[in-house]
Amino acid sequence: MTPRPDLSLIRREVVYAPPADAGLDLVYVDDSLLVVNKPEGLLSVPGRGDDRQDCMVHRVQQRFPEALTVHRLDMATSGLLVFARGEAMQRALSVLFQDRQVDKRYVAVVKGLLAQDQGEIDLPLSADWPNRPRQMVCFERGKPSQTRYEVLARDLGQGETRVALTPITGRSHQLRVHMLALGHPMLGDPFYGDADSQARAPRLLLHAAALSLPHPQTGERMHWTSAPPF
Repeated sequence: MTPRPDLSLIRREVVYAPPADAGLDLVYVDDSLLVVNKPEGLLSVPGRGDDRQDCMVHRVQQRFPEALTVHRLDMATSGLLVFARGEAMQRALSVLFQDRQVDKRYVAVVKGLLAQDQGEIDLPLSADWPNRPRQMVCFERGKPSQTRYEVLARDLGQGETRVALTPITGRSHQLRVHMLALGHPMLGDPFYGDADSQARAPRLLLHAAALSLPHPQTGERMHWTSAPPF
């Protein structure tokens, strides 16, 4: 089993304080689906406890009561999120995600300067049970996990790299753990960052910036983009 990163510096408490509901940032809508920009700090679906019921799907359902979840983003991640309009479309869209017909691209800022301009990370991931919900690289019981990365810019003065990330698989916390495994934690990450990387940003600098899929009714390839707010 691969040694786990030292968690002794990870001390930022994760408190649920969702942003105020300012209305939906609606990117696209038709009779089959809708796409919204999820703000950072908001759960995709309800969590455990009465204090974690405010979430993206509930906010969407206030305007579109038939909307159903298809996939999720971590609470700390912002960006593009797809919802189905009705159960039939939920089934159809879920199949597209399961069959890896959906292309996703994220933008992140990480600590340090990546040596290679691009590459692929192929490291199996498993739950880090003593430190849930954290995940970890584990060659004994981890599930196959792959991420492609491409450097967008290097800030030599700050010692930071802006990187585009394309997940081939969709494991929990995959992008965050894979970048940590390269020695480059994402800035503002309360789970995987060290004290320095956490202090460099007030939020996790990870944004779902592009999403593409075949329309569940017409088969036409649809594309949506969202500029990172950092």
